[in-house]
Amino acid sequence: MQTSHYPVELTLDQCIKCNICTTVCPVSAVTDLFPGPKYEAPQAGRYRAPGQPTPDHSVDYCSGCRMCNMACPTGVKIAEMNARARADLVKQGHVPPVLRLRNNLIARAEMLGKVATPVAPLANAVLSNQAIRWTIEQVMGIHRLAPLPKFSGERFTSWFESHKPAGEAHRKVVYFHGCSTQYYEPRVGRAAVNVLEANGFEVIVPPQNCCGLPLLSNGEFPAARRYHTSNVGFMIDYAKQGIPIVGTSTSCTLTIKEEAPELLGMYDEDTLLVARNTYDINEFLLNLLAEDSLRTELKSIPLTLGYHAPCQYRAHRLGKLALEVLDLIPGLTVLDSHAACCGIAGTYGYKKRNSISPCK
Repeated sequence: MQTSHYPVELTLDQCIKCNICTTVCPVSAVTDLFPGPKYEAPQAGRYRAPGQPTPDHSVDYCSGCRMCNMACPTGVKIAEMNARARADLVKQGHVPPVLRLRNNLIARAEMLGKVATPVAPLANAVLSNQAIRWTIEQVMGIHRLAPLPKFSGERFTSWFESHKPAGEAHRKVVYFHGCSTQYYEPRVGRAAVNVLEANGFEVIVPPQNCCGLPLLSNGEFPAARRYHTSNVGFMIDYAKQGIPIVGTSTSCTLTIKEEAPELLGMYDEDTLLVARNTYDINEFLLNLLAEDSLRTELKSIPLTLGYHAPCQYRAHRLGKLALEVLDLIPGLTVLDSHAACCGIAGTYGYKKRNSISPCK
């Protein structure tokens, strides 16, 4: 994946006003409160100038799903323009303090995970209590019915530190687990490590922070920059050795590959080298398959499953690689949902303001 080394705003003049972006936008399809990607990004962008009133009264309805980017025939960086406009609103003080506090709270999965994981049963019970959720909704605007992930009670890295590698390793790989695997679904990390080790890799798990995407999505660019700078520092030595960096969170890998460098203007040599050496795990496994070095003697799983490709995965512009990997398993039938955005869009889906229809 190549990252363009110029401000995303320079792409606004590539807009030919065809409105294809609006036809695929999941938000403008259900509410008139969001006028659509074409208006919010390239058109509004012409009025974003020092000393002028902001045109961005509705930009926060953009979910950042990037469906518009993928549909645009001329390569306008629509979602990125909206993200940077949101960051400008934060910087200029247009976001009320209580909402900025809320945004910072829900955007800091690493902080929440560190605090809540040791007391996971209590934290999960509190966040499932409807009276507490109603109070949080009234004070902070986090929808009382928005589904919150359950803390696992065990960090992935706690398991990894006591894990005994199976088999002989003859090559190395760095695993970026992300907050979801670390605090909510460590089983994903365990599965990834087992698959990589079965294919002859020594799995390295360096210290790491949140990828910063939730902060980017909420306009908190300085904090996101600190996270990304830290992660680059943790992984650059491995990248310089040519050791690939693999992630199981499609949002995290997209952030490392593209979103953080583009949105934050981080085009230094180390950041770009880490970006070039980062792979989604399915992308990585299919590269091994193409090199004839992927173990494919797999047991049959007589099962039929549904599959939904997340928006952030589609934004990698690699196709639906997970379907190709799953197709290698004998007996397994996977049905593509062919659905568009799921409607949650990370922290976006927690906010009552964005619950255009009541949560079910």
